[in-house]
Amino acid sequence: MKKLLSLTLLMACAMGFTYAQSVDIGVKGGLSIPNLSASGSETTPLNEGYSSRTGPGFAVFADIKFSKLFSIQPSIEFSAQGGKKNGLQAFPAEDFAAKAEGLIPAELLPAITSQLPQYLYADFNSTAKMNYLLVPVLAKFGWDFSQESPFRFYAGAGPFVGFLMSAKQITSGNSQIYLDEGGQTPLTISIPNPQDPSSPITIPVPASDFNAETDIKDQLNKVNFGFQANVGLSYKINRSSIFVEGGGNYGLINIQKGTANGKNNTGAATVMIGYAYSL
Repeated sequence: MKKLLSLTLLMACAMGFTYAQSVDIGVKGGLSIPNLSASGSETTPLNEGYSSRTGPGFAVFADIKFSKLFSIQPSIEFSAQGGKKNGLQAFPAEDFAAKAEGLIPAELLPAITSQLPQYLYADFNSTAKMNYLLVPVLAKFGWDFSQESPFRFYAGAGPFVGFLMSAKQITSGNSQIYLDEGGQTPLTISIPNPQDPSSPITIPVPASDFNAETDIKDQLNKVNFGFQANVGLSYKINRSSIFVEGGGNYGLINIQKGTANGKNNTGAATVMIGYAYSL
């Protein structure tokens, strides 16, 4: 399916250049506001609760015009994707085992880690930063405000193929560990009571350090495809034009390879300014 879509987009571009009345080339850049949405029924405490982050977006494009109304616009676009969570959130209990060395006496560690639930909770910041190279081909329609007006309104939509360039999970903070998502039940350990050996003392596990940067590219699918759309306003100056546009993209393929941590789709709202020149 991915190869078929890529081939279809390439054929559309080749045919466009053959039958075009004129061609504009240009560049655009601005802000990408991505987020990660949990996919369908495959939700876990790990893949839910993301909010938007911000990152760069920029592209080079050709606008292949077949008439004053209609054109095809292929482009190559760098797109920041991902999302963030700040505050009390879940993390895999198996990750705690690695953190626990040094926090908990070695002789007590096996008894604690063997009874942990699948997820634990802590108050920290987490950002998923993914960068994609998108290759969209949009069907674009435009209307001049009047015959003499330099202003033109346009809208475009179409499919894209996306290639994952990099992916990192960046976490920060220091937090107590909890057994519940409300942060009401701290994870505790029992230590011997020298005054009464039959009544051990229960104390919270010491706070854990969450400052880390992890490369997660190998956990994600390398190729995605989806849908992109935008609307914009341009101003023509002789053979050049400047424009501002807003839009978005959404990937139709779940980004994770496995299902252990749930499934997410990636997408972003975009705001860009740009320049085009008519050949």
